[in-house]
Amino acid sequence: MQRVGVRLRAHAEQRYEIIVGDGLLSSLGDEARRALPDAARLVALISNEKVFSLYGETAMESLRRAGLSPVHWLMKDGERHKNLRTLERAVRFLSLAGLERSDAVIALGGGVVGDLAGFAASVYLRGIPFVQVPTTLLAQVDASVGGKTAVNLAAGKNMAGAFHQPRAVLIDTRTLTTLPARDLTAGWCEAVKQGATGSRPLFDKTYDYLKSAGQKISTTDARLKELIAAQCAFKAGIVRGDEREEMTRSDGRSRRILNFGHTTAHALEKVTGFRRFRHGEAVGYGMIVAGELSVGLGLLDPSELELLRSAVRLCGRLPRASDLDEGMILDALSHDKKRVGGQLQWVLLERLGRATIVDQSEIAPGLLRASLRAAFNGPPPGNSRARK
Repeated sequence: MQRVGVRLRAHAEQRYEIIVGDGLLSSLGDEARRALPDAARLVALISNEKVFSLYGETAMESLRRAGLSPVHWLMKDGERHKNLRTLERAVRFLSLAGLERSDAVIALGGGVVGDLAGFAASVYLRGIPFVQVPTTLLAQVDASVGGKTAVNLAAGKNMAGAFHQPRAVLIDTRTLTTLPARDLTAGWCEAVKQGATGSRPLFDKTYDYLKSAGQKISTTDARLKELIAAQCAFKAGIVRGDEREEMTRSDGRSRRILNFGHTTAHALEKVTGFRRFRHGEAVGYGMIVAGELSVGLGLLDPSELELLRSAVRLCGRLPRASDLDEGMILDALSHDKKRVGGQLQWVLLERLGRATIVDQSEIAPGLLRASLRAAFNGPPPGNSRARK
């Protein structure tokens, strides 16, 4: 078992643990009881049908053994259902179930479930405690850590949300054994992103693991738990120093650097109606676009871009993007939620492990178009031709 402590600089009294291990779902009740207020009795477990069918009863029984009274509510699966309509249904359920200020929400699922459940917890009764139990690799290494919760609007991804830190994050690596290959690819892309943007040792550790283990998941492999814990520790360190992503910061420890690859990724998700790409798959393409821009601006050595491309290939095959309308992507980019002063902000690389933030005004339109084409055209990263 690996434990990572999270302490927030702005709220010194607010601390929680990220716990990583094999078979931890059976300990959910004890960990929740330890993390939640003494008065907590009723807990609402929010999940989706697929995840609940696999792990719901184990989670509910563990909560009961710990003296808690669990109820559950299931949302529809998929990013396109992470919206205000679903949020309203979730909050209505919390109200009808009778949750009080001392009670809690538990998110059992991937990033979509975690975002929706966390946001519901943040607005119900002006905020009640919640616990993250991420069951996908992407959620385990990224989405469950840091307190960002949100839903999508027609204008774009995660346009309505709140910062609401969990009381605990419980990561059971056994849940990874039931994931489709695409979900693993999505998670590994996010893992590559974190190392590439802020920690060369973490990038190398992730690259070496992927090169040796590939898509195989073995819950008895101590390296897997160590790598997930290292990913969580890296993000927790960034969040500690910049919990709410201060927009005036542009240094290498700003939380904004974690948006590497996400500018293009959100555009890809939007223009395809959140149906073609897993989030991490879109981030895979987004990292290559950002890398191409970095080389084009003279910030990044081309050899570093090739190593980044190699890392993305190791993550697995990505869906095709070469058929997408360039104009629609550019229009979606112009509505990115992280604009400052009306200008899009790009997270680019000076080298692997060191990010920098560049204003859109410094990027020629021709370079942006060329970078999109270089990333999207040709064989999708990860297939057999791309590996030759």
